[in-house]
Amino acid sequence: MSTKSRPRPFECTACGQTAAKWLGRCPGCGGWGTIEEGLPTTAAAVGTPGAAPKAAARPASPVRAIGEVGLESVTSRPTGVGELDRVLGGGLVPGAVVLLAGEPGVGKSTLLLEVAARRARAGGTVLYVTGEESAGQVRLRAERTDAVVPHLFLSATADLEEVAAHVEAVDPGLLVVDSVQTVGSADIEGTAGGVAQVRAVTSALVALAKQRDLPVVLIGHVTKDGAVAGPRTLEHLVDVVLSFEGERHSTLRMVRGLKNRFGPSDEVGCFEMFDGGITEVTDPTGLFVGTMTGAVPGQAVTVAMEGKRPLMAEVQGLVSRVGQESQPRRSVSDLESSRVLKILAVLQQRCSLSLATFDVFAATVGGMKLREPSADLAIALAIASAAADRPLPYGTVVIGEVGLTGEVRRVPATDRRLAEAARMGIPKAIVPFGPGTTAPPGMSLTEVDDLKGALAAVGLGGGATKKRS
Repeated sequence: MSTKSRPRPFECTACGQTAAKWLGRCPGCGGWGTIEEGLPTTAAAVGTPGAAPKAAARPASPVRAIGEVGLESVTSRPTGVGELDRVLGGGLVPGAVVLLAGEPGVGKSTLLLEVAARRARAGGTVLYVTGEESAGQVRLRAERTDAVVPHLFLSATADLEEVAAHVEAVDPGLLVVDSVQTVGSADIEGTAGGVAQVRAVTSALVALAKQRDLPVVLIGHVTKDGAVAGPRTLEHLVDVVLSFEGERHSTLRMVRGLKNRFGPSDEVGCFEMFDGGITEVTDPTGLFVGTMTGAVPGQAVTVAMEGKRPLMAEVQGLVSRVGQESQPRRSVSDLESSRVLKILAVLQQRCSLSLATFDVFAATVGGMKLREPSADLAIALAIASAAADRPLPYGTVVIGEVGLTGEVRRVPATDRRLAEAARMGIPKAIVPFGPGTTAPPGMSLTEVDDLKGALAAVGLGGGATKKRS
């Protein structure tokens, strides 16, 4: 049958939307400058509009009742890295394809080399494919991180057919590809990292994983705005999408689940980078809270939820008078600037705390980013404490959202947050009024209705409070 070529379509590199001609703006996702020329199509590939799909001559597998489908082959197996297993939902499922995305230099390769080494030490066979480094460079990093172990095989190739041949020869129990944007196929037009190549390579690796029940972990790059590089369909093709986050000036690293077909998608794993590699941080509270050896003005402690994990965090505030000819500054680090400005307005309008002639600085400790509303009360009390130059009562944790009218609202998972604070030895807590909140053993609660009451509870103003233990 003739396969007459059709005009080459244009495709969006962000969402995969196709168009008959080049457009400045994608009609699907609204992105500017994302439409690029794609691959030619044929009449056979497109098919006749409205035609019914042809049935297969012989089904590859029989139809079974859902209750008869076994689960033995899809049971997750631990990677040996507990924090990563937490995010994955217990480990790697045979045949699953995991995409680990992150900025360059954040430690993706180091983490997966550690995973590969631990799997190999446990007796499994691991194939590590690198398209960005030579085998010698990977070996050098493995020497530094003590990851030179038997049954860990390296392949420095960027050819998809070579990867498939190595998998056939080695028959690994785990395949790591670093990175998916560097691997290409000679059968697909375009350069490695382009839309067509990334989509074809990922599809081929997914098919290979399902065919051999082989767990595959792909390293992916991200764009300057933090999104996974390549077509949006890349995230739909894989089973699990993880985001590896961190900053160059901080040793803290976080693996955050964005998509997981086999477990929770809101878990977070914590790691710490150092010269000898990467280590798990099973109790990261110490990274986000200062020494707390004494009460200092401008310091407040709260408990944030990273997925289902409660983490204590410290908020610091600094208030200083500006010069006569200077404009007051508002500097925010690792907090939402709009939320801090809202809290400053509430302090001035509802609590008569004038900060118009003062510089205000607000930040967190340890590089933890606080984006949820539960940190509002801690931000407000830290700034009020700095403005009055009086510390908050020692050993106090504060939890609550601050509204525009000055009320303090309840936040989800308050009991879990209080339990984490009690585990860390915090004896007192300030929380919003509300039924159902119980104090953990050894902790006393002070319930407040508004921000004035919270200020009164810490000795910085007057308002209604209620104590119970």
